[in-house]
Amino acid sequence: MKFSANLGFLWQDLPLPKAIYAAYEAGFSAVECHWPYEEKSQDVRKALQDTQLPMLGLNTVVGDRQQGENGLCALLGREQDAQKSIEDAFDYGAKIGAKNVHVMAGIAKGEEAKQVFIDHLNTACDRAKIEGMGVLIEPLNMYDVPGYFLQTAEQACAILDELSRSEAKMMFDLYHIQRMSGHLSDKLIKMKSYIGHIQFAAVPGRGEPLKGELNFPFLFELIEKEDIVPFVGAEYRPNGPTELSLDWLKQWSREH
Repeated sequence: MKFSANLGFLWQDLPLPKAIYAAYEAGFSAVECHWPYEEKSQDVRKALQDTQLPMLGLNTVVGDRQQGENGLCALLGREQDAQKSIEDAFDYGAKIGAKNVHVMAGIAKGEEAKQVFIDHLNTACDRAKIEGMGVLIEPLNMYDVPGYFLQTAEQACAILDELSRSEAKMMFDLYHIQRMSGHLSDKLIKMKSYIGHIQFAAVPGRGEPLKGELNFPFLFELIEKEDIVPFVGAEYRPNGPTELSLDWLKQWSREH
């Protein structure tokens, strides 16, 4: 099992290029991020080249947080801004060699919102095909992100079926899926063909994976056995400095 450091949560105290070096020194095999746009793309690319770590993905922007926005791509009336968010994500992602763009739906509901989201996903897939990248959509649980358009793995699969584009897959976050419905092992196997990336954090609390109700050794071994994805993303909130939260990574490395 190879692990990716999500630098939206890990090493938040460091600029992104330095966080990439820190992830490399800690023993991660890849990195991913949320919104890197304030960092110079050439600095990020250099850190990735120096460490030879793949950048698995970045997110489209959330929009206006003060207005409660958390993504733009399923919002009626924000189509122009959503289009720009997709263009900006692929522009930046192509410069740093990112593998995927996570297209954030936002706080919305209803059939019209679904159609707007699918239209934007088609646009994202067109660009992804040109760049040799992928598109990810992620269900977010209703407790942490009330009102988010995409909340369940089943809903994500239905959207992907309707979209019917090979460039698009689901970001299957063990934390979010467990909070919404559980049955992770069954879903991982049943939805294997829909999954483009997997992330994890402890449930409850979203901390490091040595705590909580999930059996991570079992889940990691299942993911590896089923060959679902090449990397699994550590997207948890450390309780203190990131370096002090990595016992799980050291333990897994010793045992494997």
